Amino acid sequence: MDLIKKSVTGMKDILPDEMELRDYVIGLVKEVYSSFGFQSIQTPAVEHIENLCSNQGGENEKLIFRIMKRGEKLNIEDAKEENDLCDSGLRYDLTLPLSRYYASNLSKLVTPFKALQMGNVYRADRPQKGRFREFMQCDIDILGEPGNLAEIELINATTTLLSKLDLKDFRVRINDRRLLKEMAASCGFAEDRQPEVFIILDKMDKIGLSGVRDELTGAGFDEASVDKYISLFENAGSDPLEAARITGTETAQKTAENLKAVMDAVNAVKSADYTIEFDPSLVRGMSYYTGTIFEIEMKEFSSSVAGGGRYDAMIGNFTGNPVPACGFSIGFERIMTILADKGYKPSKEKTKTAFLVEKGTDAAKLGAVMKEADLLRKEGNAVRIDTMAKNKKFQKESLAALGYTEFKEFYNN
Repeated sequence: MDLIKKSVTGMKDILPDEMELRDYVIGLVKEVYSSFGFQSIQTPAVEHIENLCSNQGGENEKLIFRIMKRGEKLNIEDAKEENDLCDSGLRYDLTLPLSRYYASNLSKLVTPFKALQMGNVYRADRPQKGRFREFMQCDIDILGEPGNLAEIELINATTTLLSKLDLKDFRVRINDRRLLKEMAASCGFAEDRQPEVFIILDKMDKIGLSGVRDELTGAGFDEASVDKYISLFENAGSDPLEAARITGTETAQKTAENLKAVMDAVNAVKSADYTIEFDPSLVRGMSYYTGTIFEIEMKEFSSSVAGGGRYDAMIGNFTGNPVPACGFSIGFERIMTILADKGYKPSKEKTKTAFLVEKGTDAAKLGAVMKEADLLRKEGNAVRIDTMAKNKKFQKESLAALGYTEFKEFYNN
């Protein structure tokens, strides 16, 4: 039987040079986020299927990698549906596992809890550039903070991180699900059909306002409601207070004032090169969002590279009591794609030295070589010890390609 020599579609091997950059970025993520008070946690890659299929993950629930029951629990003959055959699955994001984690460990955690979580997630999606079936997510969340301090801190921390990676001139788009609902209701769209409206609205950046109008009309919505809805977006512009004024409800006004406060605070403290803009068409696909939502767009990538928002209802499903929660996730793989395309190099590279030791060197001499290497490592340098090859020129060229700039040779005599 021939062995398959390539990885599973949508999953990839990571070579040492890319892994070196990934390790650097991961280290920078932890350094920056910990400076904002976030604490690292870890959750399992596998969750109970009941949690994963709780109607909180939106379209992602259709992309779950399910794990079949084992042994006596697996009863294929009596199975009537897919979930009868499985009892768990691979997580499709880090937010739902965090909610379960918080409910399980509430008595051991400080409030508000500022969590940093990095780990691989899995979706049976169609692979494309920057999108895989196994990929790393990097989330920061603030649980237990009901005020907009959470949103301000999350945006500030995330944009600070991106600036540390020399990423500039990007755009933070911000909106609120409550304002979206008020806008739709004021135009006459029934609450039970608003999700359909938002799915179409979410295509705005691809099909434009006229395309949204055509799809809403084609979906059977009242033309007068559609026209009023479209005119609202034409007139609201980039001012949340104007969108609220046109909508004309108290909830819209309060929501818009909160958005304006977040934007003003972020602009007052930001040090990175970016803009924050109100976008009334921003939807975010996850059904668990209850309030503020935001995304980050970069010219170097065709879709968002980070996103998040407030999800005040999710944790209550696990604890039985509502817990305010807000999070921001960077698309780690998309950021890595951008950095690779730009030829990004870490700003603080260690000196990399290769010690080449003649074959057959005695133990005493080898011990002295290792002690010398340890001294250099304590000074922050990277030292690799290799047996000297017959073709030293080729050996040094190969090591130089790995970033080694200093070489030292050790002989028996």
